[in-house]
Amino acid sequence: EKTEGERFPGAVETWCIESMMQDRKALQAGTSHFLGQNFAKAQEIQFQDDEGNREFCWTTSWGVSTRLIGGTIMTHADDDGMICPPMVAPAHIIIQPVLHKAESKDEVMAFCDKLIEALKTKVYGGRVIEVEYDTRDLRGGDKTWQWIKRGAPIRLEVGPRDVAEGNVFMARRDKGPKDKQSLKLEEFVEQAADILQEIQDGLFARAKAFRKANTHVIDTEEAFYEFFKTPETANNETAPIHAGFVMAHFNGDPKLEERIKNDLAVTVRCIPLDGQKLCDDDGRPGTCPFTGEPSAKRVVWAKSY
Repeated sequence: EKTEGERFPGAVETWCIESMMQDRKALQAGTSHFLGQNFAKAQEIQFQDDEGNREFCWTTSWGVSTRLIGGTIMTHADDDGMICPPMVAPAHIIIQPVLHKAESKDEVMAFCDKLIEALKTKVYGGRVIEVEYDTRDLRGGDKTWQWIKRGAPIRLEVGPRDVAEGNVFMARRDKGPKDKQSLKLEEFVEQAADILQEIQDGLFARAKAFRKANTHVIDTEEAFYEFFKTPETANNETAPIHAGFVMAHFNGDPKLEERIKNDLAVTVRCIPLDGQKLCDDDGRPGTCPFTGEPSAKRVVWAKSY
């Protein structure tokens, strides 16, 4: 839940999802606002109840936006470009025919057609496995790096030697560009959905482990300020990546939250439903490190977008 200071203006409650990006900043990934009757009264939105009386509506506002696309890229990308989780990938598998000689073209293309037809019978994530057949007249290396940058989950290279052996040459985007594996066509088709799920699970586990490694429990104001302080750099260089999520107690005072925001550009991102899932926190009440006053539970502090 959002604090009073971060709550949507006019809402009774605001609930959210906060994601950690690779620069350790928080990105608000989705919010739900319970507006009570406040907006209904302002806009005169009414309904008739079971007894025929007119009442003001109880309203909500919720949803997600295109920032989730940016959040997905920022969470999973590497220095080579995007890494698209298979569940949301426009195409799951890219097939790249390797055509060095004209006399082998028909044989390679026929093999690729057979592969595509076989994959059409397989389902992943509630939809038929999506295949992109890249027959563009480009150098193989150019094609490969275009698909790497776009984050395609699986790339398959098929050349004359692969056709002769009944194989496909597979590269996964969650592994290095040179990390490739040769599989029999039938073997790959049967395993395709499982491989995609393995990539999906691996990306999620990696992001979750990154968040856990960069979430810290802090109990003193001095340590809190030191943790979020921007490192000094020479010659106006960009400050290195620093900070992360902090689980610290908070007395709920909006003025205190505003003071910390002005000092450090840090805010309470949310009051977690279960802090024990984020850190080694017993969930018990404690003491606000900034005021010494009682605190019901720890909250998540972070720099954010």
